[in-house]
Amino acid sequence: MRFLSPVSRPDGRNQRRILTMDELDAEITRLLQADGRQSNRELARRLGVAPSTCLERVRSLTRRGVLHGYHAEVDLKALNRSVQALIAVQVRPLKRSVIDAFKDSVGQLPEVMTVFVLAGGDDFILHVTVQDLDHLHAFLLDQLSKRAEIVGFRTSVIYQRVHNPVLSRLPDPAS
Repeated sequence: MRFLSPVSRPDGRNQRRILTMDELDAEITRLLQADGRQSNRELARRLGVAPSTCLERVRSLTRRGVLHGYHAEVDLKALNRSVQALIAVQVRPLKRSVIDAFKDSVGQLPEVMTVFVLAGGDDFILHVTVQDLDHLHAFLLDQLSKRAEIVGFRTSVIYQRVHNPVLSRLPDPAS
């Protein structure tokens, strides 16, 4: 199996390099996505390999950028973030400096969970979380509507979310 992994260049942009993954690597990534807290000994037992082999494979996957970070999933309501929304944003002019400045600026706002940079009719999708609809309205007015580079935005409130916590590698496209 081959896949592309971003590699940072000195200018800060990413280039792609082709990496290979065998079935053992794929199974390690699946098992760690399902439970990132399991010990190396438990992971090796489930894989049917020696703990030293397992540890070296996990280290290799980490070095190659396949695995990065282990985190806890937190209930947003426990953080007083009961309302989630997706905000589609259009900016002008479409110049790298405007796109980069907007992305960096909104990415620092405490309400913003994720910034997606897009191709198509919208330039960005912001995934935001706030206390309630009044705070969402205030965010739209205070943080977005006053920005000169924004020429339009649309908001969709999220009622429910289904999340697939374990992703497997898709097959390579036919050549």
